[in-house]
Amino acid sequence: MSNASLTRHKYLTLAVIASLGLSSNAYADRYRTTQHDFGGVGLLQTPTARMAPEGTFSFNANRTSPYSRYSISMQPVPWLEGTLRYIAISNRRYNPDENFSGDQSLKDKAFDAKFRLLQENYWLPDVSLGFRDFAGTGLFSSEFLVANKRFYDLDFSLGIAWGYIGNRGDFSNPLGFLGDDYDSRDAGTVGGGGDFSIDNYFRGRPGIFGGVEYQTPWDPLRFKIELDGNDYQNEPQDNNQAHDSPINMGVVYRLSRGVDLSLGWERGNTAMFGITLHSNLKSDPFPAKLLDPPPERRAPLPAGVSAQSVDWANVSDRLRDNAGFEVETIEVKDRELIVTGEQKTFRNQAQGLGRASRVLDNATGEGTYDWYTLVNKPRGIAVSEASIDASRLRDLEQNRIDEQAMRRSTVLATPSKVGTELLHTEPLEKFTYGLSLGYNQNIGGPDGFVLYQFLARVKSEYRFTRNQWLHASVAANLINNFDKFRFEGTSELPRVRTNIREYLTSSDVILENFQYTHTKRLDRDLYAMGYGGLLESMFGGVGGEVLYRPSGDNWAIGVDANWVRQRGFRQDFSFRDYSTLTGHFTAYLQTNFYNVLAKASAGRYLAGDIGGTLDLSRRFNNGITVGAYATQTDVSSEEFGEGSFDKGIYFTFPFDAFFARSSQSQGTIGWNPLTRDGGAKLSRFYSLYDLTEASNTDRFNDGFNALRD
Repeated sequence: MSNASLTRHKYLTLAVIASLGLSSNAYADRYRTTQHDFGGVGLLQTPTARMAPEGTFSFNANRTSPYSRYSISMQPVPWLEGTLRYIAISNRRYNPDENFSGDQSLKDKAFDAKFRLLQENYWLPDVSLGFRDFAGTGLFSSEFLVANKRFYDLDFSLGIAWGYIGNRGDFSNPLGFLGDDYDSRDAGTVGGGGDFSIDNYFRGRPGIFGGVEYQTPWDPLRFKIELDGNDYQNEPQDNNQAHDSPINMGVVYRLSRGVDLSLGWERGNTAMFGITLHSNLKSDPFPAKLLDPPPERRAPLPAGVSAQSVDWANVSDRLRDNAGFEVETIEVKDRELIVTGEQKTFRNQAQGLGRASRVLDNATGEGTYDWYTLVNKPRGIAVSEASIDASRLRDLEQNRIDEQAMRRSTVLATPSKVGTELLHTEPLEKFTYGLSLGYNQNIGGPDGFVLYQFLARVKSEYRFTRNQWLHASVAANLINNFDKFRFEGTSELPRVRTNIREYLTSSDVILENFQYTHTKRLDRDLYAMGYGGLLESMFGGVGGEVLYRPSGDNWAIGVDANWVRQRGFRQDFSFRDYSTLTGHFTAYLQTNFYNVLAKASAGRYLAGDIGGTLDLSRRFNNGITVGAYATQTDVSSEEFGEGSFDKGIYFTFPFDAFFARSSQSQGTIGWNPLTRDGGAKLSRFYSLYDLTEASNTDRFNDGFNALRD
């Protein structure tokens, strides 16, 4: 095709979009993905090969009698979709042999994963391989291969499934040539919980499924029709359902940018209705920081000012209030002004550095100092120093250079102060306190699907020196439904976690943490921390950690060792008889693979079992982290109990994702399918890897665009 033809084709495409009244962004959003009944991108009962945009987070709830499904679906990377799901089976009791579960319906929990094998282009379709309920009880387990191809407003899918999705069993297993064991699927292996039933994968007679999704001319509305591969005559718990038609039909209406409503008619005789709440953890904007002070305005810069004539106490106050930097000392070396302290407000170091540089410029005048250096010293351990060329920052603000040139004039290095002259020492604020809300939960237990507790929390801290402090946290119950919590867990191991009921119900006022901590930088890249006291809700004792983290590198190695004793159920200063030694060797690797942090730990856990934990987490540039972990120890599946091994997922959210003021504070929401004693780690209040995160060069670069904010 000639260049002229290409140009005509381009303008014709833009003209068509314009004639539809769509912007290019709206055109892209027109073919957004939607969730299916089980959670994850799909039609109704069946998945498709499509993937949601990277960073998409969805909460889904729907009802198709006798099943109510609640799921969270996450797209951590472009080619992987993960889903965690609970299914309430309303016509089956949780445990008919126990009185404490009452009339609560049976709850099934599961993990799903879907991998994109091929991305759609002009000729080829999207192709994905998926596993449903591959790490749960396996009641609804299935494996599938599915392809999608779009033709304008119609998106067609076609797939083959083994297990639940393909229970109709349309033909003999095409993998039968691999062995006779591929011809049948052993339903007796399901129900144990937590095992990867690999021997069942791709076994039995598969079924065909597929359908089409139609995007109507009205953007909020789309229709779905599918061929279901399940005939509902092999349902879990002998719960077979009447099945009048293999064709399911439905409609999705986008109520708002983050809310989808669904209605459908399934099995030829049953209505479905549902709701999906979704956002994008990677790209959705945070609230504007309207409550932050604006960067200090540039004043006309006088000629050089002598260090003796500057009010350094006033400068320290301005650095704290405007740049979020709590000053410890201000020093000078030749024509470099060095401010040591701790960044306590802004998550992006560069943002605090830019604000601090303007404060220092206004205070000292042009030509006095060539470089401004901030030495970040969280909890009294010098982690990094960021130096900025003062004149180049002025050039950037007046658009004489670009951001890339500015980055070349900014240095992030390991702190090393030699031959400096002290100008000012800021007195230490010894006592601080704060009020906050707390939340505890237990999900999916036999007493109730969600047991919750809201707390009023008072945190206080007394600092003996900048690297020695005493932290205390007291919480009081505000409201809870733990009166339903009557189940007492059983265990073949020391009960280090399964007596959670007693800890949650014994007192309305608890001492969550009472800990003395001492940190120290032992060498250039070597850090240490010692601690003692009431370390977490269930254990107190003493311990220490050493971390080697080379500055500018993407790896670190740490070791922690602890002697702990079990706390009393009332969470005061009382203790129980059980004590143990626990600790781990941990290797950290910050990969370039979608910014995934891999943490591998090996050591001794609270119940005395020995093994390892693998933790993988993805941090987006806005500070939101999504992660998953799994632990395997020398405890057998039978000793561990339901779930077979410890595992879970978690989300960490910076608080300024919700508020109009910048903050370094963050909260973590975790989900663990069961509370068991095997693989239980001590929940340490501080971690050296987290405290030394300011040395992460990639993190500094990711936030460098905030230098002028």
